[in-house]
Amino acid sequence: MARKTLKVTGMSCGHCEMSVKEELEELEGVQSATADHTTGDVEVAYEEGRVTDEQFKEAVEEAGYTLKA
Repeated sequence: MARKTLKVTGMSCGHCEMSVKEELEELEGVQSATADHTTGDVEVAYEEGRVTDEQFKEAVEEAGYTLKA
């Protein structure tokens, strides 16, 4: 299982964290996601080769936030 830390801007509360977490966990190949609005960090555990950086970006945007490059 691979792990990645994403930097997400715009999260300001627990509801924001839950929105990002739920969108990421809907992606096939993502085992879990944990967001922290105070730091903007989102930790994702996923199966390498089953999910792409572009899919992470799209999921974060679907939740209404921006993934930093």
